Amino acid sequence: MKLIILETSDVHGSIYPINYADNSPRDVGMGKIASLIHKERTENPCTLLVDNGDMIQGTPLLYYYARFDHKRPNPMAVVANHLNYDCAVFGNHEFNFGRDVLNDAVSSSNFPWLGANIVKKSDGSPFFGNPYIVKTFPEGLRVAVLGLTTQYVPNWEKPENIKGMRFEDPVETAKQWVPFLKKEAKADVVVLSYHGGFGRDLDTGEPIEEMKGENQAYQICQEVADVDVLLTGHQHRMIAGKAINGVTIIQPGSSGTHLGKVTLELEKGPAGWRVNAKQSQLLSVRGEEADKDLLAYVDTYEKDAQAWLDQPLGRINGDMLVHDPMKVRMQDHPLIEFINRLQMKVSGADISSTALFNNESPGMPRDVSMRDIVANYIYPNTLRVLRISGQDMREALERSASYFTLDSSGAIKVSRAFTDPKPQHYNYDMWEGINYIIDISKPVGSRVVKLDYHGAPVKSNARYDVVMNNYRSVGGGEYFMFSGKPVVKDIPIDVTELIANEVLEKKVIQATVDHNWKIIY
Repeated sequence: MKLIILETSDVHGSIYPINYADNSPRDVGMGKIASLIHKERTENPCTLLVDNGDMIQGTPLLYYYARFDHKRPNPMAVVANHLNYDCAVFGNHEFNFGRDVLNDAVSSSNFPWLGANIVKKSDGSPFFGNPYIVKTFPEGLRVAVLGLTTQYVPNWEKPENIKGMRFEDPVETAKQWVPFLKKEAKADVVVLSYHGGFGRDLDTGEPIEEMKGENQAYQICQEVADVDVLLTGHQHRMIAGKAINGVTIIQPGSSGTHLGKVTLELEKGPAGWRVNAKQSQLLSVRGEEADKDLLAYVDTYEKDAQAWLDQPLGRINGDMLVHDPMKVRMQDHPLIEFINRLQMKVSGADISSTALFNNESPGMPRDVSMRDIVANYIYPNTLRVLRISGQDMREALERSASYFTLDSSGAIKVSRAFTDPKPQHYNYDMWEGINYIIDISKPVGSRVVKLDYHGAPVKSNARYDVVMNNYRSVGGGEYFMFSGKPVVKDIPIDVTELIANEVLEKKVIQATVDHNWKIIY
């Protein structure tokens, strides 16, 4: 017989095939994914459908739902229910909106959420109750799916959102559970669904990032016996047609651009089921029509979110548009200055850092709506003021300075460390309240050639209060110098809400820059 395993991962709340910045069409979303799923099920009666995490956060629709509308069932759960998912795995972004929103999503789902390595601190039992599922197919074929989540979640998430949880090593957790699934649960096929990626080159095994335990998929393939298929995610990579140590692997990108498909050809003999062949491939949604029947179940959510997005808030005097994202990161820009100045205003700190999160940020047009704000500030971040040393500040600026490199002709470009295996433009920060110069012609680690505060050089052993987003404040993005630093103030209001309030209050925002920093090379 033939078994088909279908995987979505890192959909990030994408349901409709649109770009929320202007509602232009995009080849993304569960509407289009649904059409592919229907085709696969029509052609293949034995199909398993798994979501690998980061499902319920990432679009304005899900932001609006989580902040203003969560008396109704979670729209992603509504969609997944109608597509008859067999199970879902917790991604790191599942926790972003807090425990209430997550619990509502889980309770609204007609399928189990799996988290074998997310356990209770009190007794070590699975926190959410379901480590795995076993699905029985015709002829008695038993297929187990074990759910695993990157153990690095506590390094990013607010402590209150993961209170009482311990994230254990997924490799060790898999070693414990897979023998049970084979012997006790009588699984003929073992599938691991791991919300994490590959920290090593798929062919050579050489590290491609710091081995800090965030992406352990390669290690799982090498160290855990009796695994047939490993579904992965988190890195937003597109991986198919490969196996590591006999384990077929797959990763389907992000935002619902692709559906992952693994095909297993099986044969039943006297000793049980045998896997004769395995292959993985990615199915693109490009050219697919969105399933209108599916979208009809969440159209009221979308209508309400669209009305909220178009609420007029105020006006920009001057040019706050992003014409070239690379130029924004190379010279002071009114959008970045506005956000930094606002962070300083609401926190009371006189030093701030923020980022241009991606290359799709449009900047602020003359007439500002909520749509414009969420198009630029895409994460549900809050703010924290940390007390750091001057040395910490310098190290953080050096980390940002490593974003740039020079090619053979001397032209400046983005370092591969910030583009591979996925774009990480959000890990390049720009600061306000200090004066600094970064010289890209110098080696990485010694590029900050000027660093002043109030007209005097920053002192390595002096203390400075800096406001930044909560992700960065715990060391997210390899800003390890911030980990464990004293929190002077916590501002538990979403930055998007702070921006909206500022525009509403002032009515007119001046687009200004003070040129407190620059890049030279």
